[in-house]
Amino acid sequence: MTPVTGTSTESAGELDDLTPEQLAAQWEEEKPPAAGALANAASSLVVLGVGAGAAVLAILMGVGTPDKPQPGLWPFIISCVMVALGLFQLIAGRHNRDAEKFTRMSGAPLTGLVTLAAMVALMPLIGFELPALALCIIWMRFLGGETWRSTLVVSAAVVISFYAIFVLALQTSIPHLF
Repeated sequence: MTPVTGTSTESAGELDDLTPEQLAAQWEEEKPPAAGALANAASSLVVLGVGAGAAVLAILMGVGTPDKPQPGLWPFIISCVMVALGLFQLIAGRHNRDAEKFTRMSGAPLTGLVTLAAMVALMPLIGFELPALALCIIWMRFLGGETWRSTLVVSAAVVISFYAIFVLALQTSIPHLF
């Protein structure tokens, strides 16, 4: 049997030789420390706040009715789900032992949210192509740790595909440069 070393330099073949129990033990050793009740409550309150804020913005956009929906209907429904899940996590999640302690990588979702908001803000001004390309590059290279080559190839392919689908094929009114 191959010993469980917990190093990231193991080859794929060595990982294939591990039993499920050994793999589970290795994952248990490598996982970040568990968060406490305060971190669980804080993350629940963040979800509640974002959900409540999104619900207010959705109402301001206009919700409409199921037979005559307005632009805020689906954002309102999703924000209500967020509020419900945040409340559930706040009440029932205090004893959750799977939650991870906040680390340096805990900022990655915030970075993703900020870059997504920047893309949405820039789209009406300069079209979707450049903001979408920048978003893909940031997410893949800096948040995902991909190589520059795969980042650039996949990012370009995503933007070209979206352009082909939404601008050329479907002829939507999405803002675009070309």
